[in-house]
Amino acid sequence: MINKRLLIKHLLAHNDENSFYDKKLRVDISQKEGKAKFLKHICALSNSNPKNNSYIVIGVDDSSNNIVGVDFFDDSKIQNLINAYLTNAPVVQYENIPFPHLPDDKVVGLVTIRPTGKITSLRKNIWKYYGGSVFLRDGSMSMPKVFDIEIKDINSKIVEAIENNAQNNIEHTLNGVFDFLKKRVDYSPKYKVFKEYFVLCWSGQKKVVKKEVYYSRVDIELINEQVRLFFSTLDEVSIFYNEDTFKIIEYVQLGFHNNYKFYPLEETIIRFENNANYNIDTTLIFEPPQFDKKTLFHIYNSNNAILEKLKKGLTLTISEENDLKNLPGTYLICYLNLFHEAIDKLNEVKPYLKNYNEGLYNIHKESMRILRKVKYS
Repeated sequence: MINKRLLIKHLLAHNDENSFYDKKLRVDISQKEGKAKFLKHICALSNSNPKNNSYIVIGVDDSSNNIVGVDFFDDSKIQNLINAYLTNAPVVQYENIPFPHLPDDKVVGLVTIRPTGKITSLRKNIWKYYGGSVFLRDGSMSMPKVFDIEIKDINSKIVEAIENNAQNNIEHTLNGVFDFLKKRVDYSPKYKVFKEYFVLCWSGQKKVVKKEVYYSRVDIELINEQVRLFFSTLDEVSIFYNEDTFKIIEYVQLGFHNNYKFYPLEETIIRFENNANYNIDTTLIFEPPQFDKKTLFHIYNSNNAILEKLKKGLTLTISEENDLKNLPGTYLICYLNLFHEAIDKLNEVKPYLKNYNEGLYNIHKESMRILRKVKYS
């Protein structure tokens, strides 16, 4: 089993990007341009490596090669984007890899691309790239190529050596467990061994409501691979496990006027097999709450007025500052209740909340995370 933290270190030792790996400071697939560029790199890496894995490491400063990290990305539906836009799409996996020197809310994103052996091309137009386009890696660049290309296998031995050098061992596993227990000591850290092989650590702040147990600030890591499987700072989570599975049900808090409820958002089940394999099944179980349309119209218009004041640099009243804390969540509720323009307003307010203070920006990111999950599903 590959220790993904070691794998990233070995990849970064190849200081310059090449035809089997790329590194990015960040990736944004919330906009068409970001999606198009991401798809281009997936296509190029898949075509340039028909017989081996290729990788994209996200959260690395390109100029200094320093690991700076990115936000936790928990969208397991990323393969849907690949399949929608690529012909002969490779299997793409996005994993969140923790590093000890990074803050709790930062990880390194590792994208693993497993080719099908066939030429991958764009299925349809996106941004400035045309459907039918084929890309290949030319050194560190993803370049368009003619369709009748001959793909040569030049990286298999190099990638095989890198992956072999990143294999896990008992020392790495024990160090990973001790690091987790030490780092999360304030949140009742625990560990469990599944199938005599997999070591899973988790932690969270426990809360009992009407005899039901919930957790917040939940962190779950599969130590064998140094992969962070789940991370939440704001949501409530329930956890269930037996000898074969570990199940997480994530709840999201929505509402307004100091009337908030927790709604089930997503169910994730990690199944451990006897053959030293595991799989993760994620199911969206969210049912959008429905609210009175007149009330929503009032809130939506109030939000728009606050947004206009932010854009003009005007001072907010105390009441408006209180409403600002709820603005991302109420825009999200409006969108889920068929106020289609609310998503544009939610995107528009992002830079103003970021400049206002970090807490409001984090609330906005949480709303966008929920929205992304709902849209991809």
